[in-house]
Amino acid sequence: MSDIDIGINKADREAVAQHLKKLLADSYTLYLQTHNFHWNVTGPMFRQLHLMFEEHYTELAVAVDDIAERIRSLDVAAPGTYKAFAELSSIDEVNGVPSADEMVAILTSGHEQVVKTCRAALSVAQKADDESSAALISDRMRIHEKTAWMLRALNG
Repeated sequence: MSDIDIGINKADREAVAQHLKKLLADSYTLYLQTHNFHWNVTGPMFRQLHLMFEEHYTELAVAVDDIAERIRSLDVAAPGTYKAFAELSSIDEVNGVPSADEMVAILTSGHEQVVKTCRAALSVAQKADDESSAALISDRMRIHEKTAWMLRALNG
């Protein structure tokens, strides 16, 4: 493969990629939690939450691919193991099967954490003049802010 020459120096590409790796890890962890809750939710809001969680994890599945491909576009290897994601993620794993209300609260917190991860990554991408990464990160931030709002709205 030929050397990369996209107008962003190696140090900046690597700095952006490190933040994108954290975003990838947070997104993948949130994907797993959301899929787990989709399978295991019970109670009077079962159908609504089951379908909502499916929408969310389906969107996250596309997102993790987009983020990983952006990391590769910067000529950096994308993490792809549970171990790597656990080391990079700011989102804690969940033990057991929480109640439906707890699931909503956990996912709300997870989406808000991804927004914070996006904010840190966005700053680095902007400083590197990496508009492609900044656009991806900004789009992700908007989606997670909206999803957190919708989840918060479930509790009135």
